[in-house]
Amino acid sequence: MRVKKMNEDIVCGRNAVIELIKSGNSINKVLIKNQKEGRNSDILHFLNERGIPYQFVDSIVLDKYSSGEKHQGVLAFTAGKEYVEPEDILEIARQRGEDPFILILDEIEDPHNFGALLRTADAAGVHGVIISKRRSVGITPAVGRTSAGAVEYVAVARVGNLVQAIKYLQQQGCWVSGAEAGGREIYQTDLKGPRVIVIGGEDKGLGRLIQHTCDEIISIPMFGRISSLNASVAGSIIMYEVRRQRNKALSDISCQSLP
Repeated sequence: MRVKKMNEDIVCGRNAVIELIKSGNSINKVLIKNQKEGRNSDILHFLNERGIPYQFVDSIVLDKYSSGEKHQGVLAFTAGKEYVEPEDILEIARQRGEDPFILILDEIEDPHNFGALLRTADAAGVHGVIISKRRSVGITPAVGRTSAGAVEYVAVARVGNLVQAIKYLQQQGCWVSGAEAGGREIYQTDLKGPRVIVIGGEDKGLGRLIQHTCDEIISIPMFGRISSLNASVAGSIIMYEVRRQRNKALSDISCQSLP
């Protein structure tokens, strides 16, 4: 697997650090706020078990390294999250014996949206996420904290051209569904099989060229007065509809195989 190092190397927050430790990824050192014994006993147990160096420090030290992010009294210095290539994500699906399930994010700039989408992607069984190098947030400490550690488990590819990435996945047999108003309702759309879901940026939605490159445009039905949803909410709803349809298809196959 070819990888590219990112510059960020600090993970903030209790859950994010715990998941980082459990993931087995390289950790250089963990800083823990001086406080009453017992508050971080679970983290200390993991650190001692794995022989990871740690140090008790004052809050001012944690504030300095976290650059304003909420650290909850814990942060870790890592070797840096590794980006993969789109073909590596396809390989993950192949190794699991599953049809590819991939999320593409078109100019998601809010780290909280990105982190929330990574968290749902992990929960829904997405094999990997593809983002753009330009006008998109990368994997920052804020993303890691918001994802509650999911960033350690979801493969992320960062590409120079999303349109080319979409065309590559289409050539590999994936059907690409772009989320945008005015498309076919997701509950009336067959989302099974090798599937790529494309979610647009917070304000602009999907770019015009991205829309034209997708195989279809899908939409979430809206019944209230608000005409749109937050990017992470919309992405989560669609990812779980894909998961629901996949589970139903597997269930149907199991029922058909019964004597």
